[in-house]
Amino acid sequence: MAANSNLPRTKTLLISLGMAVSAVFAYLAIQHVRFNDVWSGLRECSYWWLLPAFAALVVANVLRGVRWQYLFAPETRPPYRHVLSAMLLGQFFNNILPGRAGEAARIVAINQSCGTSRVEAAGTVVSERVWDVLSLLALLFVAVPWLPNVTWLRTAAILLIVVVAGTVITLSVLAKWSERSLLFVLRPLTLLPFVSSQRTATAAANLVHGLVGLRRVRLVFVAFLLSVVSWLVLDLSAWFVLQSSHLDLPFGAALLTYVAVGFGMTLPASPANIGVFEAATIVALRAYHVPDSQALSYALILHTLNFFPYIAAGLLILQGHAISARRTRLVSKQYASGD
Repeated sequence: MAANSNLPRTKTLLISLGMAVSAVFAYLAIQHVRFNDVWSGLRECSYWWLLPAFAALVVANVLRGVRWQYLFAPETRPPYRHVLSAMLLGQFFNNILPGRAGEAARIVAINQSCGTSRVEAAGTVVSERVWDVLSLLALLFVAVPWLPNVTWLRTAAILLIVVVAGTVITLSVLAKWSERSLLFVLRPLTLLPFVSSQRTATAAANLVHGLVGLRRVRLVFVAFLLSVVSWLVLDLSAWFVLQSSHLDLPFGAALLTYVAVGFGMTLPASPANIGVFEAATIVALRAYHVPDSQALSYALILHTLNFFPYIAAGLLILQGHAISARRTRLVSKQYASGD
């Protein structure tokens, strides 16, 4: 009972921490900004460039949906339409709730639509984050010769080493011991009165399925390739937004922007990473000597592009679920009445 009573307190603490982080980064983002210049940048933007930027965003999400589907074991792989729907729903909740709540939302959504184990789905989400970091950092270091001097590149290098080392260790453990290693890790849970040995064994088996994208060679290759291509398409979307803001910068500037935003998203923050997104974008464009006011205009446009389409998609998906639920209840009532 005491543990359950601490849950709301923990959630409140995490939300408060996220809001505080966003407030700090929002202050850092506007510290050296002239709002008249920001408004001028928004007014003078060539918004028609947002059409190809939006098209690239759509393609990137299609690719990410394919990647998430392939991170499931072939024998338990859910249909693509349900995977894409759950993924977009997750993005919707990430944009309206703090603490990356969308990750939990898409796990629940794929479980409800396909009966996929929540533990297995959680394992695929973990794999997805690993491949995101690895592919983004790989792109960054390949592009280093064409990038300006970036002071935080050393931090990125350290992060890459940590992630690669952790991935290699995980792959080695799973390849050698598989379910036995996870059972050993989860065994202390059986001391709890509501967790049985059978339940723990099932969770271990499902988690092994969920992490298959880290240990099967073919899936590893597909996941990494799709991750790299999807990031490149997202970078292309950001580059189109650069053109709309009349920032004559190379493609590397868009890549550096998403690297900075990706690092920022590892921090707890408010819904949609407000403040963190803008501050990270400004930091990235400082390497190209872009004034903070102009960089903030660009950040606001790019953030808007990465906000409203997910809100619209999420509302449409929720509406579809509501209609489907009403139809199911109606059919059940008709069946029960014998009509």
